[in-house]
Amino acid sequence: MSISGRISQSAFDGSRLRVILLLDLYEGAQQQFLDAYEHMRNQVASVPGHLSDQLCQSIENPSQWLITSEWESAPPFLAWVNSEEHVETVRPMHSCVRDTRSMRYSILRETTPAGPTTPEPAAATTQAKARVGDGAARHALTFTVKPGSESKVAEILAAYRSPQAQVDDTTRLRRTSLFMHGNRVVRAVEVEGDLLAALRHVARQPEIRAVEEAVNPYLEQDRDLTDPESARVFFTRAALPAVHHVVSDRPAPEGLSRHALHYPAKEGRGMDLARLLALQDAAAADDPASPVYAATVFQRDDTVVRLIDITGELDSDPVASVGLKGLEGDGEAERLIDLAAIGVEGSLHTDRNINRLLSHIDMTPVTDRSSAGS
Repeated sequence: MSISGRISQSAFDGSRLRVILLLDLYEGAQQQFLDAYEHMRNQVASVPGHLSDQLCQSIENPSQWLITSEWESAPPFLAWVNSEEHVETVRPMHSCVRDTRSMRYSILRETTPAGPTTPEPAAATTQAKARVGDGAARHALTFTVKPGSESKVAEILAAYRSPQAQVDDTTRLRRTSLFMHGNRVVRAVEVEGDLLAALRHVARQPEIRAVEEAVNPYLEQDRDLTDPESARVFFTRAALPAVHHVVSDRPAPEGLSRHALHYPAKEGRGMDLARLLALQDAAAADDPASPVYAATVFQRDDTVVRLIDITGELDSDPVASVGLKGLEGDGEAERLIDLAAIGVEGSLHTDRNINRLLSHIDMTPVTDRSSAGS
């Protein structure tokens, strides 16, 4: 994918990925950690797209460790880190690690030792050019609630008091958007500064903890937020990473409205569908006539959600709204979207089917809150 200045975040540029995991161990847990790492290392070595990893120990503080890994590109890493296999593989580490911090970076440039036999790194495996963003990081959480409880859950999630937006001198909550689709909840956040610090800040706020406790009885996946292991596993499974974000460079028009669309991907095709939507949104950002001003694609396994800021109504340009402008009739969308699951027959080349798709994937807004100055 060509990276324009409008794209501030993308997992689809084809560059190699460097993953950095910082860990702080409990006292006396070193051998347990090393045993757990050996198990994880053996598992990840066979994962497609994995190139290498290193385990490092601080020369200043022996309880501080670093794991780095390199991947052919972001998609295979995301497929691995979001899998149930990964959840089970890293579980033995949880009891010996006090704190962790994970960071993911596309490789933009690299320096190799000079010499006549030293091969030049392939240009296609590094990021083409630096992305310029808007200072915001984006992330989402998704989970399902028990059928029949949707209206009660929506009431709980709409009524909470917003937490303090300013986290510290450099981090601020910018916007929180919450939607439901059937019994699935999606909460998307925009953070200025340190995403992890913001998420931890929110989790500690009394008003948020009260909402989480109120929702607990209705969740399909049980959790105990007083148990660190239970909470960690729940939020690991609930993570819905942003894999692409683009915004038009034209002035923001008046009257933008925010919508979320939940796409039924065919089994095993979630990443491919997310990539297709990302390509279409990049093209929309270049089109001054497009109603789509900004778009973020979130994806985990076959859960694909697209958050869009548009002018006008969704149905004023349904093809653009669903992110398929220019794809009418080529069959790519039909190969990736499970149309049968939503009762759409035939091609998306017809207005009737596009409108039916849009009506099925449009999520119900629950709350959309922006902090002052955003």
